[in-house]
Amino acid sequence: MKTLLTRISSILKPAAGRATTQEEKIQSVVDQTVDNKLVYGTVVGMLKDDAVTTYSAGNISDTTSYFIASTTKLYTNAITMKLRSMGALALEDPIAKYLPPEVIEGLHVYKGVDYTEKITIQHLLAQTSGLPDYFEGKRKGEPSLLDELFAGKDQYVSFEDVVAVCKSNKPKFPPGKKGKAFYSDSNWRILQQVLENITSASIVELFEVYIFKPLGLKKTYAFTDINDKAPIDIYYKKENLHWPKAMASFQSDGGIVSTAEESLLFLKAFYSGALFPKSYLAEMKDWNNVFYPIRYGTGMMRLRLPKFMTGGKNFDLIGHAGVSGAFAFYDEERDLYIAGTVNQMHKRGTSFKLMLKVIAQ
Repeated sequence: MKTLLTRISSILKPAAGRATTQEEKIQSVVDQTVDNKLVYGTVVGMLKDDAVTTYSAGNISDTTSYFIASTTKLYTNAITMKLRSMGALALEDPIAKYLPPEVIEGLHVYKGVDYTEKITIQHLLAQTSGLPDYFEGKRKGEPSLLDELFAGKDQYVSFEDVVAVCKSNKPKFPPGKKGKAFYSDSNWRILQQVLENITSASIVELFEVYIFKPLGLKKTYAFTDINDKAPIDIYYKKENLHWPKAMASFQSDGGIVSTAEESLLFLKAFYSGALFPKSYLAEMKDWNNVFYPIRYGTGMMRLRLPKFMTGGKNFDLIGHAGVSGAFAFYDEERDLYIAGTVNQMHKRGTSFKLMLKVIAQ
């Protein structure tokens, strides 16, 4: 990995006056994405043949730190798979094995039956537990956490808060129901607690030990300091959102800060077997529908569009995207890694459109 990092440590920019037609077209796509009405800044990085190229526009540069939002889930997934390879856990393990009785009791009650004991680590990773979503889901008698954040009520969200949401709201279905998946950030906060209980280390420490330090990532970290001004604020329409307390709470499901280049380095390591056995990837591709055009496997997304919708081009990408407009995907057919952000929570398909336009070039 050190050799790889050395070879792609510098970002390759088109030379002035000598840019290829392909490079000019990609930069034009990126430039046109910034309209100062919806998107105020964007960056796209690509890694192919051990070379990194980035394109940026607006108020985001190649080196800008940004919240990768739910792309963080790939990092938590990598930690889980690493611990699995070390024999510290099995995906079939029930979460009740690692959580205290006061957490487990009544966590998943569906139609009068408590299914909590049947929830496994695999169910959390695959979004097949059926547990309610603490982030965007409606809370009993209260607005959703996201609605409160939009209303200006920045707040810390503890593990106990997440558990309370799960216990006071109805699950979507019993855990592991065939063909059923429901995207819930609660799964990942519970997974974080499981990993921390297994290792007696915080998720922040696990990221450092198993990902950031081995890969030599200098600008990638879990956001924990509410006074940290390094990452650019996310936008919702014209409003820039400043939620330091909330972002400091989302460590395992949406709280990592990175750059386009370092996101690519992680993505390459994830899919090349540098972080956990590559053989695990095949079994992680058991896809279920969550929301079109996204399907969900074991801790990762699949974005696949039929050729009749894309002018005859094949698009089949695996990775993850986030509510902030961040994305990190691997195109296996083209052996191309792509990562970046449009840094905008409104019209969430914007990041996908940008990705596909860039790949099409």
